Amino acid sequence: MTEHNHDHDHDHNHDHDHEDSHEHITIVDENGNEELFEILFTFESEDFGKSYVLVYPAGAPEGEEIELQAYSYVETEDGGEGDLEPIESDEEWDMIEEVLNTFMEDEDLQ
Repeated sequence: MTEHNHDHDHDHNHDHDHEDSHEHITIVDENGNEELFEILFTFESEDFGKSYVLVYPAGAPEGEEIELQAYSYVETEDGGEGDLEPIESDEEWDMIEEVLNTFMEDEDLQ
């Protein structure tokens, strides 16, 4: 009689950190409260010469409506991210909404 040795000695030590690819960012509001946000995506606009980041509150439940916030920033000379600035012009908001709509359409297709 043949003895089957089912000794599963596979290495299951996977690194799961890469699955959570959302970057987090802490934003201090005008009252000095720190809030943790997840970055939805960032993009650059040549028209405005700035980069933009769209964020939403971290830990928002899946499928619920989330309040997106957008900020602009100009990278510092050493390549680091500059200060986040609120978006104040209608032209920038229109452009951001257009990019967001395109982004959402692309996400839905996958």
